[in-house]
Amino acid sequence: MSVITVIKDDNKISLFSNANAVLKYGAAVDLGTTTVVLKLYSAEGICVAEAADLNPQRVFSADVIGRISQALQGEGEKLKDIVTDCIFRLLSKACSSVGIHNTEADRMVITGNTAMLYLLTGRNPVSISRFPFKADCLFGEETELFGIKTYLTPCVSAFVGGDTVSALLASGMLCKDETAILCDMGTNGEIALYKDGSLYVTSVAAGPAFEGGEISCGCAGTDGAVYRVWAEDGEIYSHTIGNMPAVGICGSGLIDAVSAFLQGGYIDTDGTVLRPPVIKAKGKDLCLNQEDIRALQLAKSAVASGVECMLARSQTHISEVKALYLFGGFGSKIDVESAVNIGLFPRELKNKVRFMGNGALNGAEKMLFDDSYCDFAKELAAKAKTLFLGGSKDFNQSFIKNMRFSEF
Repeated sequence: MSVITVIKDDNKISLFSNANAVLKYGAAVDLGTTTVVLKLYSAEGICVAEAADLNPQRVFSADVIGRISQALQGEGEKLKDIVTDCIFRLLSKACSSVGIHNTEADRMVITGNTAMLYLLTGRNPVSISRFPFKADCLFGEETELFGIKTYLTPCVSAFVGGDTVSALLASGMLCKDETAILCDMGTNGEIALYKDGSLYVTSVAAGPAFEGGEISCGCAGTDGAVYRVWAEDGEIYSHTIGNMPAVGICGSGLIDAVSAFLQGGYIDTDGTVLRPPVIKAKGKDLCLNQEDIRALQLAKSAVASGVECMLARSQTHISEVKALYLFGGFGSKIDVESAVNIGLFPRELKNKVRFMGNGALNGAEKMLFDDSYCDFAKELAAKAKTLFLGGSKDFNQSFIKNMRFSEF
């Protein structure tokens, strides 16, 4: 097993020390399956503007598997063009907001999962669409977009992408002498474990429930989304983002809601609905159905089983884990108590959670300002050991067990 060599102390190099001295303005982009986020930086390392939008590729499919299928059916150029146009619009919007033209941006760093980078560059994704799922390109390379020098962050494998590598950089966990887990709580749940100088990675298909997808009253984490839910005096109450009238429930609210439903006896530990699970929200009530509960069970079981199998295969006892880093928009909003209550994470990790926000974007920012971070990212991507869980006996057994909710 290769050992990761830490080439710098993450705490000693500041984002504001611009190693790329010629940089005037630079953009870091997180190309997510659901959303695209861009931050514009000045040469001093100050974020001067930010822009975001839903990934327009969703008109083809909500998930990467569907988009890969569409690309293989001849829609690759369309998938490439609409997401490229999206990045261009976000860059133009950010630049315009500070009174500059987008041609004044000298450099971009784009991070995302492996499939998203394939679709952005128009590569044929056949190698990541079928067994043995061995990517014929892992990026970590310079290209050009809109005439701007652009770096595409390195990926580990077909299912562990540049967003996880970027988040690993941002977390600083590879510079600490402790065992830690990093988890992306997205549609494709990517998990990393660092122990004794070795990095293990895996991915699980969590589905879109964590992002409000395929939930009857689900929505993204925007104004009006129910993001916090609790039980009180026999009723289920909630808060919405921005204190706006409710438009639906996002991922963090869904986890809270199921925890409250379990506590109140609305559903049992098998996830069976016993009485209508109604949430009192601003402006209207929201009601989840049996299919919504099942969707969350599948998502939480996938993540819980991924963590469980990774610990077992790396011969790591849960007591050895000193930190659990959560990144992604959803991962920064969940209530840890609710997550533990539904069995998303082991209770032993409750007090070890570290919220990273958009860790993928933060890692991209480091690579924007210092090329040596690009080298470090390529090193850890190359030396990471991928654990394949899909179809394995241990994962399947764990998955069935973790479908159940915890008892109160």
